[in-house]
Amino acid sequence: MPQPQDTSTKEAQLFPLRLQKFLARAGVASRRGSEDLMSAGRVTVNGEIANELGRKVDPSSDIVAVDGKVVHLGGQPVYLMLHKPKGVLTTMSDPFSRPTVAQLIPVQEHPGLFPVGRLDQDTTGLLLFTTDGDLAQELLHPRCEKEKVYVARVEGAVSGKDIKALEHGIELEDGRTAPAHAHFLQQSDAQEKRWLQQVGEPREGDSVVVLGIHEGKKHQVKRMLAALGHPVLALFRPRFATLDIGDLSEGSWRYLTEDEIAALGKLTNK
Repeated sequence: MPQPQDTSTKEAQLFPLRLQKFLARAGVASRRGSEDLMSAGRVTVNGEIANELGRKVDPSSDIVAVDGKVVHLGGQPVYLMLHKPKGVLTTMSDPFSRPTVAQLIPVQEHPGLFPVGRLDQDTTGLLLFTTDGDLAQELLHPRCEKEKVYVARVEGAVSGKDIKALEHGIELEDGRTAPAHAHFLQQSDAQEKRWLQQVGEPREGDSVVVLGIHEGKKHQVKRMLAALGHPVLALFRPRFATLDIGDLSEGSWRYLTEDEIAALGKLTNK
């Protein structure tokens, strides 16, 4: 993880500082995420709730806290991955009290965590969380060209012609998809055999394919396969950008390693 910066020689340049900017610099959340924390009444300055978005603070004298935990400049951003289970929403709160990813990660310890992208409620697999708003923005920008790998169990027998169509791009109602990487799942490969356990053995006449895409169209993988006449029965994401879910069990999370963080930084030129 990157080393903390010495801010002692820079403090004179920090005043006055908008509260949401202070929180973002401290690695609590992105500026937008910090504004959400403020609006929810979870941020205090000198013991008083600070929910005015124009509020400014003096880092050398004001005490800023989120959910009662004091925040300091120079704090390091947090990065972790979750193996999202089926039936869980990729949102930090839900007005209907449905299960959310926030219930599975350490939000009490790191209140500014937010997901980078999303997975559908019925999709399982790797979901990245961070308090680093800049990194998240870079990862979600099209120029980053990150690959997301999905394993899909689908109805019907996928043909070689279907694989080639996926590789060339599929015409959808909102435009043609970019070329994808696609192949039939190889049970002779130990890693792909583990992936099969996540989507389940196909019924007779059905198929399992591995698909790598670089875009982020809504329900893209499901729509691409449905357009070929193969509705998705189960969907699992084992890879996101430079990250691999490995042996992380469903419903569990872990912090990223220093090497994983460095690889993401290299990918986004951070």
